[in-house]
Amino acid sequence: MSFIPTSRKAARFGESVIREMTRLLLKWETDSGRAGVNLAQGFPDFAAPEILKEAACRAIQSDINQYAVTWGAPALRGAIADKTARFYCVRPDPEREITVTCGATEAMIAALLAVTDPGDEVIVFEPFYENYGPDAILSGATPVFVRLNAPDWSFDPEELVKVFNDRTRAIIINTPHNPSGKVFSRDELTVIAELCQRWNVCAITDEIYEHLVYDGAAHARIADLPGMAERTITISGLSKTYSATGWRIGWLLAPPDATNAIRKVHDFLTVGAAAPLQAGATFAINELPPSYYTDLANTYRQKRDVLLSALIDSPLRPICIPTGAYYILTDARPLMEAMGQESDTALARHLVSESGLATVPGSSFVTDPASAVPLLRFCYCKKPETLARAARLLDSLQRR
Repeated sequence: MSFIPTSRKAARFGESVIREMTRLLLKWETDSGRAGVNLAQGFPDFAAPEILKEAACRAIQSDINQYAVTWGAPALRGAIADKTARFYCVRPDPEREITVTCGATEAMIAALLAVTDPGDEVIVFEPFYENYGPDAILSGATPVFVRLNAPDWSFDPEELVKVFNDRTRAIIINTPHNPSGKVFSRDELTVIAELCQRWNVCAITDEIYEHLVYDGAAHARIADLPGMAERTITISGLSKTYSATGWRIGWLLAPPDATNAIRKVHDFLTVGAAAPLQAGATFAINELPPSYYTDLANTYRQKRDVLLSALIDSPLRPICIPTGAYYILTDARPLMEAMGQESDTALARHLVSESGLATVPGSSFVTDPASAVPLLRFCYCKKPETLARAARLLDSLQRR
């Protein structure tokens, strides 16, 4: 028996379902002695760029193994500033407006802890990446949810207007969007920006998938809209663009006053990100040519099309064709009925236990699963042979 009392905050949310599905698959692989297919957790199963890895190895061998500057090695902050200028024609001040964190995940909680107080409200679009609600709760704020409506995952401007009030401190925007693959348009961001300015609200925007856009979609930053640079915290990082999710290198761009608060929070959360990995990131950001980013998007578009084709031919029909990130949401209802499963969570666990195919139930991305359409999320940041094996497993579902 434990005599340690636990907090009411921790009781308000569960563990990550995404990472739970990976653990269930690993157990299935151990028990069965076979290799499964992990289309649940969004990490590539192919190699990161060689120059990234080689630069980190050189840094370790050169004894860059002690603490970096808490808010990021100066060279990395300079590289991030230069890259931002290349892509968005705005160069943030690396001394006053950039903080390097242990991944975009830490960046989000550091931002919320820095700008919210107990009693504040944080607006979150739903479906949402599963960290956002718990992050708001841990920071003492109350998450308030606004629906994104299928099939295009648009929001109702009137519904959004209604949730802004004197208690609203921040709104979280994730574009390109996990789990839907939606890319917020400039017009949608303009609606949000006008409300942020009317109510003096901070926009915290998670742009970790900023370079993964397809089919003519364009990534727009709310920070670049009139009046928003001084009230936006922009989050990105190494994980998705450079296929290095395990390195845990993220960053925030924010006005100086917000950066000062974020740096204090970050210092007492993690002290800082790994120094040799920051050196590797610096080299890659500085040296990879523009073609790297266009080739990356083209490669992911091809992977998307492969998985889309397999899903269209299966009982799990895609809700829409994603134009960003690397996820596809599917309607789980036909397969739930065929397999006698009562929820998308039960179906996801059944797929792992019966066939070694890991997905994520859509219920982990909403506040009230009972009122939501049951969904499964598939990620396609995988090698061609992994996607081919997934296609065979999906085909076997059709034949059952």
